[in-house]
Order: sequence, then C-alpha cells, then structure tokens
Amino acid sequence: MIVVANELIKRIRPWYSGKNILVTGGLSFISSHLVEALLAAGANVRVLDDLSSGKSENLADVIDDVDLRIGDARDYTIAASASSAQDVVFHLAAAHGGRGYIDTHPVECLNNMALDHTVFAAAVEAGVSTIVHASSACVYPTVLQSSSEFRFQLAEESAGFDEPGKAYADGAYGWAKLMGEFQLASFGKQYGVKGVSCRIFTAYGERENESHAVIALIAKAVARLDPYPIWGNGKQTRNFTYVADTVTGLLLSATVAQDFDVINVGTSSHHSIEDLMEVIFKQLEWEPRTIDRQLDMPVGVLSRAADCTKSGEMLDWVPSTSIEDGMRRTIEWYCSVADRARLDSLNSLLMSR
Repeated sequence: MIVVANELIKRIRPWYSGKNILVTGGLSFISSHLVEALLAAGANVRVLDDLSSGKSENLADVIDDVDLRIGDARDYTIAASASSAQDVVFHLAAAHGGRGYIDTHPVECLNNMALDHTVFAAAVEAGVSTIVHASSACVYPTVLQSSSEFRFQLAEESAGFDEPGKAYADGAYGWAKLMGEFQLASFGKQYGVKGVSCRIFTAYGERENESHAVIALIAKAVARLDPYPIWGNGKQTRNFTYVADTVTGLLLSATVAQDFDVINVGTSSHHSIEDLMEVIFKQLEWEPRTIDRQLDMPVGVLSRAADCTKSGEMLDWVPSTSIEDGMRRTIEWYCSVADRARLDSLNSLLMSR
C-alpha cells in the first residue's frame, strides 16, 4: 500500500534509483510508508528496528524486498553494521508516542539523545553521505503555542540554539529532538556529512496506533462510546498532516540536503479537536449524545501549525491532502483492521507507544 502519489515517485526516481538506504525504526507507522516509497523509487533499502513499537506486518507487502536487521540502534556495533555501505540514512528510530506517552515517559524520551548520537556517529564512520533526521514540532518554544485563539504558524527560524529564547522546547521529548538537531548540525560541521532535520507535525494515517489523538478519536467513535471522551476542552488545535505528505517531505528533503538545515513537514492549517470530531462523526454517520471533556488529561500546547514557506521554496512542495480526504482514507483503513480486543483496551493503549 503505497500512500504517496505516483507523480512523486516519478519525480524522485532519478535521485533514489540504485542508492543504498538505511531506515532506522523502519517497521513503524511513518517509516514503513517511507520504506515502500523508497522501494518504488528504485532504492535498495535496509531496515533496522528493535520491535519496541514497530511491527513486521507493516511491511508485509514488501518484506522480501528489504534487508531487515533486528537490533537496537543504541548499540554502536549494531548501528555500524547497519550503516555499512549505505549512501543515505533516514533516522526515524526513537522512543516516541502520543501525548499520553511522552508526558509520562520523560526518561525514555531523553534516551533519544544517546540513540541519535550513536546513529549519527556510526553513519559518519561508515561514510554515509546524507542523513535525514526525523525531528518534531515539539522543538518549538511553547510560548509560541500557548493560545488556541491566537494561531501562530511556526517558522523554522523560531527554534534553535543560535539566539536566546529560541530553545524552549515542549517537554523532554521536544528537548531531546532539539538536541538531535544540534548533534546532526555538529556532525556536519566537524565531518562534512550532509544533514537535514525534518520537523514532523501531527502525522496521522494508516498504520498509526491508538496512542495518537487521531486514531484514538476514531477508535472511540468506532466503539460507539457515549459519553464520548476527549482530552481537554476540544478547543486545542493541531495541523493534522496525512502520512503521505509527511513521507513526501522526508523524501524530498534528502534530495536537497547540503549543509545542515531544518525543514517543517506539516500543514499550515489549524484544526481543533472539535473540528476533527465533526469530520469523524460525519464520515462514520454516527454522533454521541454527550461529549465527556476530560480536563485533567494531558493535552500539550494549545495551538500548533507549520509555516510552509521554506518547504515551498526548498522542496517546491507543500502538504496538500485535505483533512477530509486524509481522514476518509484513515477511517476506512481503521475500520478494516479494528478488533474488539483493541477497542476494549483503549484506556491502556492511549498511554502506550
């Protein structure tokens, strides 16, 4: 199931065809779609995953076409072996999850700094020419995202270590991702490796799990929960970005990488949780009588969306999938795979990876 457009595959094939490419964490949600697109573009793909959250079934259709390595990328020996003879590394391995996970597992999130350093060091030692790092919108200062009424679009220059006040990330996960960017920039400065950190914003789509807001809200509707529980008052906004757009941004970023840079990969549109609920209810042709607004649950910042100016200029591209179209595809997929056991375990799934 290749979610990216055929037009993109044709555009990137000349750059990717024949290249050896490692994808760390390649059995997870976004990365599995990335692997499929890389294969379609003619790349030779190696996947390194420790199965902590990834699943081999995510690559069921192409598993025989990849060089699959099972191991922990924090182990330098494993990372070095996986990086051997590779041209490009897409580094997506991380301890991550939805708001429930990252707010309750700060230690695991901070461990991403060690993971990033090991992967970057192994890649440089192996002679990899280009590293694409999956960063996060959580690197942006929380003070720019503190109101659901004033909806600021976050530009790349708003976060970093170059000026006072730009390093004020969103929790342990955000700080670790910002340090990952700093590390990649440092490896580029010292060793000359080309690098780009893609700041991913609120991706959703097929293969995502219930620990993330979009799938959680779909799952609650599929389970016909009434009262229908949501975290917070429903006014908080995000720029929900369909996974095909996320993968497109990652793929194009590698092709333009020179000196270290950062690029937003997310839409510029703010949609509230209430907006998202309306889309879900309409597409499922069901609506609860009561909304249970759980104000004591973690919700993160109050607004978040990307400034897409830089991606438009550097990549000649901005995300284009409408929330209605992306949600239609996601809901159709979820309804085809949902089972009663998972629906009955929603409360525990919301706090997991």
